[in-house]
Parts: sequence; structure tokens; C-alpha cells
Amino acid sequence: MNSRANSVLSLFLGALSVHAQYTATYDPNNLPPTTEDAQIGTNQCGTGNNQTSLCQNVYFNSVQDFCIWGPHDPNSVIGNVEQTVIAWCTKPGRGTRLIPEGTLKGVHFLETPDYIQITGHGNMVNTNVAAGDAGGELDPHGADGMGNPHGGLVFSNVWNNGTNGLGEQTQEWTNFASSNEFCMRVCKPTGSMPAAYCQHIYDVTGCGWNMAGDYTDGFTSCKGDSGIPMGLYPQPDGTTSTFHQGEGATPAPHPAVATSSCVTYESTALYASTAFATPTTTVAPSGTGTGTSTATARPNAAVKIGAGPFYVLATTLFGVVAGFSIVF
Repeated sequence: MNSRANSVLSLFLGALSVHAQYTATYDPNNLPPTTEDAQIGTNQCGTGNNQTSLCQNVYFNSVQDFCIWGPHDPNSVIGNVEQTVIAWCTKPGRGTRLIPEGTLKGVHFLETPDYIQITGHGNMVNTNVAAGDAGGELDPHGADGMGNPHGGLVFSNVWNNGTNGLGEQTQEWTNFASSNEFCMRVCKPTGSMPAAYCQHIYDVTGCGWNMAGDYTDGFTSCKGDSGIPMGLYPQPDGTTSTFHQGEGATPAPHPAVATSSCVTYESTALYASTAFATPTTTVAPSGTGTGTSTATARPNAAVKIGAGPFYVLATTLFGVVAGFSIVF
């Protein structure tokens, strides 16, 4: 990227950050029973774990210690149950379900200055995703402003260990889940542009487009660059264009960021604590899906740089900045 493009992108991200400051609300050591209306699960999960838990707290700390969202009933199509998914985790002791042994075939943890991310694949049918389901996207906003899932909280101790090592709440995150692939990005609350790096509007483009990375077999933990937020494309003339889902052809995703300090692990060493976790007993399929979910794109205002005087074009109903226009 040339210096002018770097300057324009930096100004854009800086402007967006003025409108996207977030303050953590919940202490993971003192959680209420629920945090949203119409919540099917709980945030007061205790310290045990069982395979019928309805805990809706995700902990996202390392290649060995993380959770992802998944259905509470077997054979569920993600697109039908986005509002009610629950936490599936690799570490016991937080009141959640455990990801069954042998489920995870590849897990790759990445820490950057602005976010942490996991990309991987496995037999996610063991976490109740319907076989063949192309999946869906989960985020803390949702069409109704209560998040998908309702009441879902995400905590990390990567930037702030917190009391008892449970870390701090992170307000911006995005997670894609399907029957054979998963990815999740959690943005640093005090980092550069958490809302942009954890953008949630590209909900039908999947893991590879939103979170380019390693989806192969194996288990690694790496450091990396932050890269460019999904959907933003610096141009040769120094401007930056923004892709909007549903408007023309989908552009190529950004390449995976450069990584360093990578460590490779054996899965037996990473997930020994899940050895006694088993998949939930199969019951009738939930929802009316046929095995492939379809997510609905949520409209957002256009975002362009270099087209007129600087102004905010629009915000979403729930306060998430949707667009800017900047001229130089």
C-alpha cells in the first residue's frame, strides 16, 4: 500500500473510532442470571460443566482455551437458531458445554495488535450443527440489537487478565459457524477500530472472506499483523473503497496477514480435558432448515472515501457506525 493510501486509510479508521467507543459492562466474576430480554440461556453459569448447559458466555484466550457458539439442540441449522446458540468450549470449569474429543481437526490462533482470531475446521456436527449446513454468522448486534445470541457475552484475558484470570468483556466480535468449519475474531476494546476489524455486515460471505487465515489440519498459535479490515479496499490513487454486500460482484478477500513466532501443538496435549465430553444425543431436527442456512443481509449506508467533504452518512439503528465519506 502506498503512503497516501496508508494516510487515507488511517484517517478513515481514526474518524470511525470517534463514533465507535465502547465500554465493557459486565464483570465475568459477578454476572447476573441474564443480560437480555428473550434470552433462552444464562450468564450465571457456575464452575461446573455439562453437555446440557445453556451457558451463553464465551471465553476466548488461546489455542488451548477458547469457546465458539453452537446450537443447544442436535441437527440445528445455524440460520434458524442464531438468537439462541450457546457456548461450546475447550476448557472445563466455567459452566459451559465442552467440545467433544476428536471434534477439532485444525485450530489456528492468531494474536495481532488489534484483535485475536481462531480459524479452523472439524466435525462440528458434534456441537449440534446440522450435517451439511453451510452455516451462519453470530455477532453482538443482530437485527434486533440484542445480539446473536440474545444475551451472549464474550470475555478474554489476552489484554487484561482480570480477577481470577477471567479477563474482561469484549464488546466487538464476529463468529461464523458451519458443519465443518469455524472462525471467530474478538477485537481489543482499546485497539484501533474494534468495530471495523470485527465488522458484522458481511454475513453471507463466510469465514474465508471475512477472516482469511489457516484452515488446514494442525494446531498452531502465532503473532501477526492486523492487516486491513474486511470490506475496505485501498485504491492506487490513494482513496479507499468499501464493498457493500449485495451491491455488485463480491471482491476478492484480503490475503491472510503475515505471521511470526508460531508454535505448533499436538491436539492430545491441548484438549485432554475434553476427553470425557460426548456429543449430545440426537433428537429431531430443530427449525425448518434443510441443511443449508441462508443469512439475511442487513442494509447499511454507503461508505466512500475521496468523494466529497467529510461527513457521517449514516449510523445503524443501534449506534454502529455505517458509513463515512472523506475527501483529500
